[in-house]
Amino acid sequence: MDDLKIFGLPARQGRWLFLPLGISAMLCLGTVYSWSIFRKPLTEAFKKQGMTIGATDTLLPFATLLVVFAILMPIAGRYINRYSISRITAAGGAIVGLGYFFSSFARSIPELIVTYGLIAGAGVGLVYGVPIAVTAKWFPDRQGLAVGLTVIGFGLSPLITAPIAEALIKSYGIDNAFRIFGVAFALILFAIATQLKFPPADWQLSTQSVAPSTRADDLLHSPSFFALWSCYAIGTLAGLMAIGIASNVGKEIIGLDANMATASVSIFAIFNGVGRPLFGWLTDRLKPKKAAILSYVMILIASIIMLNTGKGQIANYFFAFGLLWLSLGGWLAIAPTATLSMFNRSNYTKNYGVVFTAYGAGALVGTLIAGSAKDIFGSYTNAFIPTAVLSILGILIATFALNPDSKTQQALS
Repeated sequence: MDDLKIFGLPARQGRWLFLPLGISAMLCLGTVYSWSIFRKPLTEAFKKQGMTIGATDTLLPFATLLVVFAILMPIAGRYINRYSISRITAAGGAIVGLGYFFSSFARSIPELIVTYGLIAGAGVGLVYGVPIAVTAKWFPDRQGLAVGLTVIGFGLSPLITAPIAEALIKSYGIDNAFRIFGVAFALILFAIATQLKFPPADWQLSTQSVAPSTRADDLLHSPSFFALWSCYAIGTLAGLMAIGIASNVGKEIIGLDANMATASVSIFAIFNGVGRPLFGWLTDRLKPKKAAILSYVMILIASIIMLNTGKGQIANYFFAFGLLWLSLGGWLAIAPTATLSMFNRSNYTKNYGVVFTAYGAGALVGTLIAGSAKDIFGSYTNAFIPTAVLSILGILIATFALNPDSKTQQALS
């Protein structure tokens, strides 16, 4: 289908316009990474109501959103080919918007867990996989790079949304900040939904080898799946923990003022965003095993630095958290690219949905580690002991077990 037109351009050129659409959608969804900006004003608002909440409490809505997001994504993936992707994106956008809007009326952590965690998280889970699936199918020749560029929006979101959230909270209060975000996200995602589509079934850009079908139920019996799932969970755990506590660590351990702590979140977002296309490119060239090992080395270095960092050591803080956010961004490209290369790409949407549950596990465990370290020991510093140990475990798993599924190896040999 050489005459196929996309946005009025030949398909080979027009397909690139799906990338800014996907990035824009991800910018909305990735506002969850700005959660640390909301934690202090929420804590102060609850204190005015006579409630005292701990560090773990303020991280629970954030963790719940990520867990629900990770659970819903594979479920949504099963219906992407059955229903219009535009409808799924629009429905998810509406749910995201309602979740943020309803959060403005929450007056306790349990209520925020429902509105922000469950409702907004469900919307994010519905939408997230769609832009990735669209770009993966339009770019069979550059899948790692295309997926990495698409998810860069999720990682870069705090660069834009953290200062916006800070400004909205200062000018209009935290309740109105939630409402403005809710309305804006719903409208933006509705508009994007009207433009997303898959290539026709008979459209091909390259003659790449395709392995035999790997169904989701087959996936669960593959040792390669458990290796990838474990690596993904470990890889995201440290980064998601860092995202949830970045602003607080800056203020409480390093001694940054509120403005500098907010700015640090935006700076770290650049690392998170850059990590996606960078590691997408590296995974295409080095293969998932070596890219994974590189990310774990970064986590280990960052953990050791933070275990030896205290008041006033700003350079250590920025370097260590930059590595953690970069590594997290990397895994959002390593994992989908590894799923494409290790298993059959014709079932990519379903397969990656199952693999993506590791992200939810990483979010939950990372949040519990960070919150418990603060509530039990009075400081977030001790949270970096388990991340250092887990990074070593990740290196071992990647070295010895992160290999293509046996069926895929046979087909591509």
